[in-house]
Amino acid sequence: MIWLILATLAVVFVVGFQLLTASSRHAVQALNKRLQLPPVHIESMLSLMGKEAAKEFTDYIAGDNDMHLHNGAAVLLIWQVLIVDGSDENIQRWHGILSRAGFSALISRQQLLLALGFLRQLEPDSQELHALRDQYNAHFTQQGIELEGETEQGGNLVSLSEWRKRH
Repeated sequence: MIWLILATLAVVFVVGFQLLTASSRHAVQALNKRLQLPPVHIESMLSLMGKEAAKEFTDYIAGDNDMHLHNGAAVLLIWQVLIVDGSDENIQRWHGILSRAGFSALISRQQLLLALGFLRQLEPDSQELHALRDQYNAHFTQQGIELEGETEQGGNLVSLSEWRKRH
């Protein structure tokens, strides 16, 4: 009789845990599948984000919205390049991963602000992140870096030398 009670309690705990964590696991799996990565990359980022920010992140990417998945991949890119390894090889690797997944491999200002929010427990330096974004985007574009709506020809890119003249 005791074995039956213990087995029932174990089943209830396992099923309850599975139900409580189902949405976050599905969100992480969707991003892993899209990026064709093992789960360790996203799970390690989530563990360092803190409980509240990790829940916000998984809730954000949980929907079937492709833009949210893209922004989640950009947050992962920023975390991998800024926190984990900022070497040129790692930057090239993550640029290739995002490109193969069909995402724009450039980092937008909105994605950077989103990363600052999700990675707030790690207290990233805002200026350092902006410098990383500018350096990363300039490295992968011939035309320059993206400025919010400032263009001469109607696009979102201006030359780096033109940007430096303005600032």
